[in-house]
Amino acid sequence: MRSEKGFTYLWVMFTVALTGVGLAGAGQIWQTELRREKEKELLFVGEQFRRAIESYYESSPGAKRYPESLEKLLSDDRFPTVKRHLRKVFIDPMTGAAEWALIRRPGIGIVGVHSLSAQRPFKRANFPERHASFAEAESYRDWKFIYLPGDTGSTNLPPQSQSQPQSGLGQNPQAEPQPRSEAQPDLQPQPERWQLPPAEPESSPTPSSPSPSTQTDSFSQPLDY
Repeated sequence: MRSEKGFTYLWVMFTVALTGVGLAGAGQIWQTELRREKEKELLFVGEQFRRAIESYYESSPGAKRYPESLEKLLSDDRFPTVKRHLRKVFIDPMTGAAEWALIRRPGIGIVGVHSLSAQRPFKRANFPERHASFAEAESYRDWKFIYLPGDTGSTNLPPQSQSQPQSGLGQNPQAEPQPRSEAQPDLQPQPERWQLPPAEPESSPTPSSPSPSTQTDSFSQPLDY
């Protein structure tokens, strides 16, 4: 009788251990699939930012210009009627916050964005041609969604030999310097952090305010993201 109870106990323990291993494996698979879905979302959201920057630049009245802030993509006031290049400022699926690193060229504007997540991507291949360089990314911060004029499918930045001034050694002193293009300045883009600005509190009436029948309340209206 005791041997039967001992056998039953061992069988129950084995079943519990096997179930725990199965649940742990299922949990790991679920976490992996969840991360891959977030990666797909990041690729979609990043492309929306890139296209919005492209739209802002290419539709510029007069000289081409990049936006000075993400808010300009939501409400472009350079036209008689306000134009929207971006529906809203999306949440970064990797961090869960509406906070992005802006890739800005001094004196030019914002040329792109990237995530603030330092996690290493699962996805290492099968990127669209435009994002082929993402295959070598060490973190999601290296997934940079950049628009450059004449972009034919790659978001890679111009090489230093084309974007930075060269030293005078070995150059022809009589050669005339090439004029700089506004779209490709000498400086490399410098990332900066952007986050959703907090809404301002409502203004409260003072004791000397007019009566409620004649008073008009004032509200600070936040941007609709």
